[in-house]
This record gives sequence, structure tokens and C-alpha cells, in this order.
Amino acid sequence: MTTVNLNPPSHDVGAHAGCATSSHDREFPDVDLLSPLTLRGVTFRNRIVMAPMCMYSATDGFANDFHLVHLGSRAMGGVSLVMVEATAITAQGRISPGDMGIWKDEQIEPLARIARFVESQGAVPGIQLAHAGRKGSCAEPWTGGDSLKTAQEGGWPVIGPSAIPFEEGDPVPTALDEAGIEEIINAWEAAAKRALQAGFKVIEIHSAHGYLLHEFLSPISNQRTDQYGGSLENRMRLLLRVAERLRATIPEQLPLFVRISATDWVEGGWDIEQSIVLSRRLKALGVDLIDVSSAGTTPDAKIPVAKGYQVPFAQRIREEAGIRTGAVGLITEVLHADEIITTGQASMVFLAREFLREPYWALKAEAVLGQEATWPLQYGYVVQRRRK
Repeated sequence: MTTVNLNPPSHDVGAHAGCATSSHDREFPDVDLLSPLTLRGVTFRNRIVMAPMCMYSATDGFANDFHLVHLGSRAMGGVSLVMVEATAITAQGRISPGDMGIWKDEQIEPLARIARFVESQGAVPGIQLAHAGRKGSCAEPWTGGDSLKTAQEGGWPVIGPSAIPFEEGDPVPTALDEAGIEEIINAWEAAAKRALQAGFKVIEIHSAHGYLLHEFLSPISNQRTDQYGGSLENRMRLLLRVAERLRATIPEQLPLFVRISATDWVEGGWDIEQSIVLSRRLKALGVDLIDVSSAGTTPDAKIPVAKGYQVPFAQRIREEAGIRTGAVGLITEVLHADEIITTGQASMVFLAREFLREPYWALKAEAVLGQEATWPLQYGYVVQRRRK
């Protein structure tokens, strides 16, 4: 079961050897990939996270048996945190008709079933709350992922900070007015309350990959002239308001994460310097960890994809904003993941596609790093017996 202490400080704990080179990490020495981490009242058994990945397999937003097996198998595989995919706070906020949703009370129990099972396997259940903004109303990727432009195709109208489509030929989003912005903030709060009812111990705000909150951050998609556009302060305003509302909603003993795109990879767009400023502000509001990804605002970005290519962003934010970070992006090898933690580049590693290829990657990591693999009881007695 997840360990929950009602009144602890946030701190790293661990007895595994390792070096810590960043000034932020020197407060918490001797941590590695398998070291536990305590944030507020939640203790994670290691630093390995199953990142949120859209499966496009829900019906009317409802989780089903596929999601239970998909997510539950990674909890059995030894990760510390299982993060449910981008879960829409409104029906309009879905990327596709197959997206997970949490916009109505009836969707709580199927998600609660997943949270209960994940926790029974020793992992922490987390959920990412999202709104797709102008990138919503698309077909599932295996059917091409094109915009669904009409109701007959199964589509719906999309919204954004400004009336600028993601790419030429996409539906033009309706620019949110101030009343619409208030409705969105209220929807995020209502979704967080449902997530808590479902038993999730970590809530992550999705403000990356060109979706609604990221759209407000980036000058590429936000050309407003009111208090939500123009200056950095104004472009950050919506995300900061959402974070403030959710921190006031979530119990003090539970962590709040935010996923951001550290850069748009486009001149004149959102960048790492602005991300550092934003991360400082989020920390001041009580956010516990920044999950650092990149890109998504424009199809024209030139991204230098390579092993661990986003890790330097996580390190800069960790060091310069003084907040814990999660590193994500082409992290596949155990020793590389361990190095990210031992050298203080990030506090946790978020793996995505590698967990699709290898659900038991975390157990493999234990073996590679010289620790007895903590197989589920039902598997372990067979595995250990065969080794004797």
C-alpha cells in the first residue's frame, strides 16, 4: 500500500550510494534510481514513473478493462508512480473521442477501480488532468489522427486563447472570453475533486505539448491583448490560477505536479528561460514537481531528438528554480536513468514508450543495479524457486 503520512516535510530519503552534483541535490545526498522519495505525505518506493500515455481506448470518457490491465501491469512491474493518461476535464477538452474523461461523476468509479489496484501493488496512483484546447477533436492516431471537422465525423468545436488553428486546414478555435476562462478553471477544480474521490494520490496538471494551458503560455498560439496575453506575466496567468485553485483543493499531504514543455523549439516561442520563471512561480504556489517535456505548439518545430535530449531542461529547472523535476524523453537504459538521478539532473525519471515494450522495466532495473527484484508474490515464488 502507498505510505501516507499526514504531516511530513518534502524530502528525499534513501540509503543507496550515489553522487549528487547539483547544489539543490546536495541537501539530499546518497540517492539513486532505487532510492525512495517522499513528497509531502506520500512515499514513492523508487524514482521510476510510468508517464501518462494516451491510449485512445475509452468510450464516452469511461475507463475500462483495457486501462485496468494496461496500468495495473506496470504497478505489478515495480514502478513507484503510475500516472493515468491525459484525462479530459470537459468533453470538449478531449484530443479524440477515445480519450479518458473525468468531467462527470459517473466516470469516478471505473477510475477508482484502477487506483485501488495500482495501490494494492505498492505503487502510487496518479492522474494527469488535461484540456486539449485547439488540438482537440481529432481522430485516433491509428486512423490518421486528422481533425474531425464536423459533428457527422464525430467532431466538436474547439477553443483556445486566440483564433489561431494548430496548422493550416484545422478548425479555427473560438478564443475564450473571460467567462469561458472562469468555466475552465472551475472545470479543473471539479475534475480534481473527482480524482480525489477516485483515490488518486498525485494529481498532475497538463500544461505541455501544445494543449490548452501551454497554448496560453506560448506567444505562438496566444496573441491576446487582455490580462491573459502579451507579457510573460499575463501568459502565465491561467496556469498559475489553475495551480493555485488545485493546490487549495488537494489535501495538504498530497503532491501536485505540473507537466510543461520547456521549449517550443521555435524562435520567438516559449523557451527554457520562461520555463524557469514559471517554475519558480509554481513552486511558490505549492507545486511539488515539474514534469519536464518539450514541444507541441507548432508542427514546424525542429526537435533534436536523441537519447535523453530533454534531461538538460529538467536539470536547469531543478537547479535554477529550486524545485524537484521529472526527466522524460528517450530514457530507455537502466544505467542512464540511474545516472540522471545520481548526478542530480532530476528527482524522478518518467518512462513512456519503454514501458510499452517492457512492462517490468523497473524489476529489470533492480536486478541491473544489484538489488533483489521485488516480483509480485504470485510471480516471485516461481521465479525464485526456478533460480535455486
